[in-house]
Formats: sequence, C-alpha cells, structure tokens
Amino acid sequence: MALPGPGRLSSLFELDFPQHLGTFDSYEDAQKTVDYLSDKQFPVQNLAIVGTDLRQVERVTGRKDWGTVVNQGLANGLSMGLIFGVMALIFYPAQSNVYLITAVAIAAAALISVVIGLIAYAVTRGRRDFTSISQVIATHYELLCEHKVTTKARELLAQMPGNKMNPFA
Repeated sequence: MALPGPGRLSSLFELDFPQHLGTFDSYEDAQKTVDYLSDKQFPVQNLAIVGTDLRQVERVTGRKDWGTVVNQGLANGLSMGLIFGVMALIFYPAQSNVYLITAVAIAAAALISVVIGLIAYAVTRGRRDFTSISQVIATHYELLCEHKVTTKARELLAQMPGNKMNPFA
C-alpha cells in the first residue's frame, strides 16, 4: 500500500507486502485494535489503518445573502487586520504612530475583505446562496500489516475480547 508521489513522506505510508487483517465500521474500533496489539508488545509500526469507501459530506449551515457576505468579510478582514496590527506593535513598538498603523491595518483589511466578498458573491448570481462545511470521511477502515508479522498479529487478535473486526471484508 503506497501513496503516489516521490519523496520521504510517501515512504512513511508504505508497508512491504501488506496483508489484510480485517475491516472495521469505525475508526475508533480500528484504533482500539491497534492499541490492543500495542499492549501485547506487538510491533505496531508494521500496521496501517486505511480509510476506505470515501464519501464527501457537505453540511449546509445557513443561507447566504448580502448581509452574511458583509458580516463574513468583516470578520475575516478584522482578524487579518488585527494580525497585521499586532505584528506592527511587536516589531515597531518605539514608533509614535504604531497605534495609528494598527488601526489603519485593521480598517483596510476589513474593507478589502468585504469588497472582495461582495464581488465574489455578485459573480455567482445566486447559484450558491448557502453556506456550508464539507469533509471527506471513510465509511470503513481496513487494518493492514507487514507480511513478516501477520501471523503473530492474527494470533493475538484471535485472543482479543470483544473483537469487532470483520476478517473477511
């Protein structure tokens, strides 16, 4: 099981000749199984939990109108302006006009953010008049193991009380 892409990061996710140990309906069950194996002194660095059957879930959180666009722009701009203002206070504390610079940074960032938000909303012409959050979730979790320790893992899992693993899925 190797993720595509060159470099060292992808090698962190690779197992040599991975073997299927079982499938779980929740991440917590897969995690408990790995924890059980860890408690039994199993070399858990030879395991991988792989989320499968991915689904994107979008939760609609509310309506979007001109007022919400302005409020969201203000919130984003004020927070960004505040960050720049605090940086000015930290790096230029001796300047006599540092508070004026901070106020201008906050006001300018808020104004720019509101204007950009309004333009972006106007361009959509009502095609997406709602706010939402989205997340990709797995519906099943497969536990994989390096081939060299699979037999030991299966022996330990056979002794696990309340094992919720489906070894055939």
